[in-house]
Amino acid sequence: MLFTDLGFFIRHSNTVETMGKAKKTRKFAAVKRMISPRDTRINSVRKAVAKVEEKKRKEAEPKQIDQIPSNMFFKYNSALGPPYNVLVDTNFINFSIKNKLEVVSAMMDCLLAKSTPCITDCVMAELEKLGHKYRVALRLAKDPRFERLPCTHKGTYADDCLVQRVQQHRCYIVATCDRELKRRIRKVPGVPIMYISNRKYVIERLPEANAAKIK
Repeated sequence: MLFTDLGFFIRHSNTVETMGKAKKTRKFAAVKRMISPRDTRINSVRKAVAKVEEKKRKEAEPKQIDQIPSNMFFKYNSALGPPYNVLVDTNFINFSIKNKLEVVSAMMDCLLAKSTPCITDCVMAELEKLGHKYRVALRLAKDPRFERLPCTHKGTYADDCLVQRVQQHRCYIVATCDRELKRRIRKVPGVPIMYISNRKYVIERLPEANAAKIK
């Protein structure tokens, strides 16, 4: 009987001790954890807020709309007509050589009228900077049939030069195979684009009256 009571006492004391330990242990859900300032979730929220604020700031800025010249009545460019002046860029000359196209005669075949390729100082400087690889294109650009257009601005970035020139004077066709430059030129009303497709020159956005004459 004594041993039985002793065993019961030991089991009871272990249970009490276990219950006491369980009470002292804090539950996981009750523990508060601080999020680190470098946490990716915080950074993503900050970036999203910054994008929204930047978008609102841009929308609040006054938008400048370029003035349309008077010769652009009903989107028809009356300043554009034969003989055509065609502004060429670096890659147009290079792709013409690769496709074995003679620039002046291929332009006349495309437009069915006299055409004068024009090259700016910026394009010429760009060809000279490209070195020995573009020596044939440079020699072609120095052809006396090409009209040389002087540049008065600083720098030699040809794309900006061509865009500024056609914005000021809507009497040119821009000849380029550069996708980004074509995208920029399309934003300028009344300026056609010439490019190379299937080993021949193709014209885009030529005014309807002139296009009818060509057809």
